[in-house]
Amino acid sequence: MAGNYKTREERRRNQGKSAVTKKKTKSKNLFKKLILLIFIIGIAGLAVGAGTFAWYVKDTPKLDKKALIDPVSSEIIDMNGDVYTTLGVEKRDYIDFDHIPDHVKDAILATEDVRFYKHGGIDFKRLAGAVMANVSRGFGSEGASTITQQVVKGSFLTTDKTLKRKAQEAWLAIQLEKNYTKEQIFEIYVNKINYANGIYGIETASKYYFDKPLDELELHEAAFLAGMPQSPSNYEPYEHPDRADKRKNIVLTLMEKHGKITKKQMEEAQKKSITDSLIPEEHVSNANKIDSFVDQVIREVESMGDYDVFSDGLKIYTTLDPAAQEYTDKMLKTNEIVQFPDDEMQAGIVLTDTKTGEIRAIGGNRYQNVKRGKNFATTLSDRHAGSTVKPIFDYGPAIEYLNWSTYEQIVDEPYTYSKGVPINNFDRKHLGQMSIREALYRSRNIPALKAFQEVTPEKAKQFAANLGLEFEDVYESASIGGIEGISPLKLAGAFSAFGNGGVYNKPHTVKKIVLRDGETEIKNDVEPKIAMKDSTAYMVTDMLKDVLSDKQGATGRIARVPGLPVAGKTGTTNYSAEEISKYKIPRGGVPDAWFAGYTTNYTAAVWTGYEQRKNPLRNDQGRTDQQIAMKLFSQLMSHVSDGADTPDFKMPKSVVKAAVEKGSNPAKKPSEFTPKDNIIYELFVAGTEPTEVSETFDKLDAPSVTGEYHQAEEAVYFEWGHAEKEKDILFDVAIKSSDGFSQSLTQTSETSYTVTGVKPGVTYSIEVTAVLESQKSSPGTTSVTVPSFDQEDEGTAPPDEDKDKDKEKEKEKDKEKEDKDQNNGGNEDGGNGEGEGGGNGEGDGGGDSGGSQDPGNPGGDNGGTSGTGNQGRTGRP
Repeated sequence: MAGNYKTREERRRNQGKSAVTKKKTKSKNLFKKLILLIFIIGIAGLAVGAGTFAWYVKDTPKLDKKALIDPVSSEIIDMNGDVYTTLGVEKRDYIDFDHIPDHVKDAILATEDVRFYKHGGIDFKRLAGAVMANVSRGFGSEGASTITQQVVKGSFLTTDKTLKRKAQEAWLAIQLEKNYTKEQIFEIYVNKINYANGIYGIETASKYYFDKPLDELELHEAAFLAGMPQSPSNYEPYEHPDRADKRKNIVLTLMEKHGKITKKQMEEAQKKSITDSLIPEEHVSNANKIDSFVDQVIREVESMGDYDVFSDGLKIYTTLDPAAQEYTDKMLKTNEIVQFPDDEMQAGIVLTDTKTGEIRAIGGNRYQNVKRGKNFATTLSDRHAGSTVKPIFDYGPAIEYLNWSTYEQIVDEPYTYSKGVPINNFDRKHLGQMSIREALYRSRNIPALKAFQEVTPEKAKQFAANLGLEFEDVYESASIGGIEGISPLKLAGAFSAFGNGGVYNKPHTVKKIVLRDGETEIKNDVEPKIAMKDSTAYMVTDMLKDVLSDKQGATGRIARVPGLPVAGKTGTTNYSAEEISKYKIPRGGVPDAWFAGYTTNYTAAVWTGYEQRKNPLRNDQGRTDQQIAMKLFSQLMSHVSDGADTPDFKMPKSVVKAAVEKGSNPAKKPSEFTPKDNIIYELFVAGTEPTEVSETFDKLDAPSVTGEYHQAEEAVYFEWGHAEKEKDILFDVAIKSSDGFSQSLTQTSETSYTVTGVKPGVTYSIEVTAVLESQKSSPGTTSVTVPSFDQEDEGTAPPDEDKDKDKEKEKEKDKEKEDKDQNNGGNEDGGNGEGEGGGNGEGDGGGDSGGSQDPGNPGGDNGGTSGTGNQGRTGRP
């Protein structure tokens, strides 16, 4: 028993060993189960993957030799559902594999598929790297397509980045490798790839861009053509020369990396700019001419995804109005509608639907024989837009952010930019205080700058961005159009928002794309957005309607269309003093003339000028070049509006039309005494209209007027006064008699007047009107009738006594006359009185009253000593 005894420690050791053994056995079993589970999941995954792959590829198109060789053309469909044109049916120069130079082959392989001869259609090594990139950066972030895959994708499939399309692409690539040699696949690829501008195949591209066959290309030229197919529109060398050069240099780097060329060859080729080898754009073949509207369609389709309008067999549904496009082309290509001074003058026009932003027509240039030449309507970016931007940078933001009314007063006066540089109006004149309405329709620069400064550059930039005009920086010069990057396309988009109640729609030509399968639709989702308050849109529109009015100084009257409610804005730019001297610019010559305007249905923006800025638009020697933009607008708007219902712009409830007394600042309501010709009606944001009534024309009380006959002096004495004694009241005085005498005193401060030498039985009347600045009272009146002889003391004295009294009176009169002559220094004309009856005469000498020796001669009045004399008496009328 003792031999079987185990200590506690031994038992514990044995228990520990047993536990370890059990743990190891358990871990080993768990590992086996995990391996089994992974194997089962892998088998299941393979099964599911195989099933999914089989499901995806069951609908894969069959290999078709014709589809491999020839691209499928796309149809451009207009707004009526009719085919406008077809893209992709072009002549191509086909080149056999054996005639492709080695350095061209090397450039393509190094760029697109360096392991082309080592894989069977799918490069699994390259694919693994792409998978890792897609896991870390998202599906579709990096591709691994071989040349074989690119051939089948471009021939049979859509460009959607989906698993189904990738599966079908892989399946077709494997099938292609089984049925064609590597050389055949490479040959198909280089003859199929897109080189922009409707050019297909590398041989065609070589002749198109360099005017020489493929076997004459230099290394840097071959590198450019090898790299361009990655993104043809972005590397198009005439539009994007910098991008083209960078892409060429990347290809050369890849060639050196993969041992196709030496480092020295790479460096020498990288020094050569691709633009030095290109043939001049004006000499480019016109065989594949594309009009301006289709040119814009191509750009939009390419921006919507990896689509090729020349080979993908697309149905592109557009916004094109073929009748409007035909008329636009006729305007620009002939002189039948608008007379151009010469064939070199250029123009760009965009016509859009005001409510939707859909482009109805584009006139890109006046070239007669240039393929896809410069599109001045959509790509113009190096010219200033002039005063057409004043509603965008100045007055629109002022109404939007500062609640300005259309009456807001602003002073047109000598002025400078913030840094002290003078700014001038086009006529170098200053018109003083005016409303922003007048400043806009007269296109005054100084008020525009002042409005911009009140708004601030930040707010102006924000307002413009809401209208599709985005700029990194906006400076004060933008207030009068000193900013680049505005094309007729962008300007039409901005102006249409004013006519659409403040809602902005990006101008566009494409509604949707239907892919080759006939089922997949890609919509061009252009979402409307609120760019400004409806009050701002309407108030700016109302001011812009005056630009085309008969108001004095309105700059756009030539653009108006009779009977059509149209709003718009003119714009011209200027040459610098250095340019005027350098190019010998004639007086009044300008580089650019613009007009942008809209109705409730259509918006159009027009630019005119010469491709070479040094050639001016002239307004001399019978030429009116600067009016052509307005004429083009008027003719086009008239044509598209003919027969259409064009309602006027509707005032929203957020706007109030209120009467204002002209000249009041701030705006005040007219009083009941304001003359009608001093009352105008302006627009205000509801709640900001004036409430204070102007007192400028308030009526003064009529003066109090009295009159009496002084028998002893044989005179009628008038006197008047006014309750507003403390104010500088003046008086207009008019005296007349029943026997034809009349006398006027204008703006006098006197308060009395004596008519002497009056006649018995004659009535003398006076009318006195009080005047205070621009206010006038109703007249105060009175009249005095001189008693006739028969009425004076009739029968109270014997005849002889009367005779004696008359003689005494005559003696007294003679005495008084002598005294007066002495006091007046013997001046028979009564001092220095001015005019008939005198009036505030000024002179040296003379008495207080300028009388007259001859009672029949109305003498001088208000003769003074050294200043203005007192009221004088006049002689008998």
